[in-house]
Amino acid sequence: MKWIIYNALFGVVYPFLLPGFLLRMARRGGYRARMGDRFALYQQDILKRLKAHSGWIWIHAVSVGEVQIAGQLMREWRAQDPEARFCFSTTSSTGWKMAEREVKEGDVLIYNPLDFPSWVKSALKIVRPKAIILTESELWPNFIMQARKYGIPLYLVNARVSDRSAPRYKKAKWFFGDVLGAFTRIFAQSELDKKRLTDAGAPEAKVEVTGSFKFDVARRNEAKERELSNWCGGGRILLGGSTWPGEDEALLKIYRKLKERGDEVKLVIAPRHFEKADQVEANIVKAGFTCARRSKGTQGEVWLADTTGELMGLYGIASVVFVGKSLCEHGSQNMIEPCLCGKPTLVGPYTENFRPVMSDLKEGEGIIQVEDFAGLERETLRLFANRAEAEKLGVRAQAAVERRKGVVPRVVKSIREAIG
Repeated sequence: MKWIIYNALFGVVYPFLLPGFLLRMARRGGYRARMGDRFALYQQDILKRLKAHSGWIWIHAVSVGEVQIAGQLMREWRAQDPEARFCFSTTSSTGWKMAEREVKEGDVLIYNPLDFPSWVKSALKIVRPKAIILTESELWPNFIMQARKYGIPLYLVNARVSDRSAPRYKKAKWFFGDVLGAFTRIFAQSELDKKRLTDAGAPEAKVEVTGSFKFDVARRNEAKERELSNWCGGGRILLGGSTWPGEDEALLKIYRKLKERGDEVKLVIAPRHFEKADQVEANIVKAGFTCARRSKGTQGEVWLADTTGELMGLYGIASVVFVGKSLCEHGSQNMIEPCLCGKPTLVGPYTENFRPVMSDLKEGEGIIQVEDFAGLERETLRLFANRAEAEKLGVRAQAAVERRKGVVPRVVKSIREAIG
């Protein structure tokens, strides 16, 4: 009965969601050409490639962070088994652009089918995967239950349950218990995530705590670092990485304080969503500065990095880093990357999406977490005034990341041995 109700609700709700999908397609350049994938109606060349191989490892990821995790998993899998082929699915145009960098010539990139029985069944019959791997919190009930029905080994890697989702999952244990119980194995980021998963109905014997994949994902890009250093002229840099609305204004105020104090420093802002770059530029101008915008090649006092795939390079040339979505918005973006680069790193109070990572970094005294804007200003000014202390913080940050590496090879080996 629960599945009848779920699918009935899906059929009612989806038509109301469709305008939003179409709007995002128009705004971001979307997936209009491959919309058929969502209904398991694949283009002929994709069908031919899928049918030519019967041992696909189907990996699904959506967000930029999840795609990076999936990419690291695929690289490690290829290192252990060069003959492996992957069917990579996502649901967003942003995820698609990132995934294009991760798939190889022998792989196939598709959009995941909408979570409705007929479309899911068709997709599974066409792909015929040897195993399915979902990332973090990608729980699509029909997709999961149909995979189990067809006897396909199913894995959830780097699994986490957010503070917001945990109470809902627990209350809906009668529903999520079946979904989580369908997995062959669940690899959780932390003991807290394991508890939340078992509270939601996951069999305890199926959940293994491995630590976060994200410690293995981060990799320096020295060529990009050189390119970006030439772009902004090098020197001491305050970087706002993956900022959200409100955070760029906070950094502009801090930058003004640094300049008034006489510090030779540049401010670089890399917003999380590039479609909001126009507003960030407007905020820069409103604050009384000119804007050097990466995508337009303009020159100015504050540098706006609004192009994809360059954030890791920016972390490598920064002097002090603030990681966004942590001061004015809940969740936080990835703080591992600047720490890997040995940079003194600051975050705001809202880091729920990286709870186990923050625990590890705090244990190693490798990160500074502030409570509000005043704290961010105080600590930023202090780090720029005391280079030795900033360097020590960066060294501890890098060491904390290096100690936590090795999760991905262990998980890949475990899955490969299980599926033969």
